[in-house]
Amino acid sequence: MCDKHNGNCFEYTISGMPPVPLNCVVNGEDVHKMVDPTMTLLQFLHNELKLFGTKEGCGEGECGACTIIMNGKTVNSCIVLAIEAEDANILTVEGLAEGNELSILQQEFIKYDALQCGFCTPGMLMSARELLDRNSDPSEKEIKEALAGNFCRCTGYVPIINAVKAAAKREREELK
Repeated sequence: MCDKHNGNCFEYTISGMPPVPLNCVVNGEDVHKMVDPTMTLLQFLHNELKLFGTKEGCGEGECGACTIIMNGKTVNSCIVLAIEAEDANILTVEGLAEGNELSILQQEFIKYDALQCGFCTPGMLMSARELLDRNSDPSEKEIKEALAGNFCRCTGYVPIINAVKAAAKREREELK
C-alpha cells in the first residue's frame, strides 16, 4: 500500500487534451466514460474502473503482467490506448471468477502452487484463459507458446504449465 498516492501507486497525469467518450464492456458490464485520449487501457482499468487486478510490470508490453483479453485476444494493456477499446469486450482477471467462486483455472493455479509473489499471475491467467477458450486440449508446447509473453521471476514455469494442463482437463470433464 502506497501512502504517497493514497493506496493507488499508479498515478496518471492528464494530458490536457479534451476528453473523449469511451464505450465498452468490461467483465460483462457496460462502461461509458469520458477519458483522456492519451490514457492507456491499463490506466483506464486502474484509474477509472478501480480494477487493480491487472498489474503493470515493465510498462513497455514486454513482461505480460498487464495482459487482458480484448475481443477474445490477449493484449498488453500498458501499450494499448483506452480509446482503442471503443466498443470492445474486455475481460480482466476480476472477470474470471464466477460469482464468489474462483474459476477452475484459478483453482488449479492455487492447487499447483503456480504463483509465489503473484505479481505475474493475473497476466498468466489471462493468457491461459485465452488459450483454453480457443483450444480445450492444448499440448505442453501450445501452453508454452501461449505463455511465452508472460514472464515470472519467482515461481518458474513448471507449476504454471501443470496448472493449465489440469484446468484444461477439468474444464473438459466438468463443462461438458
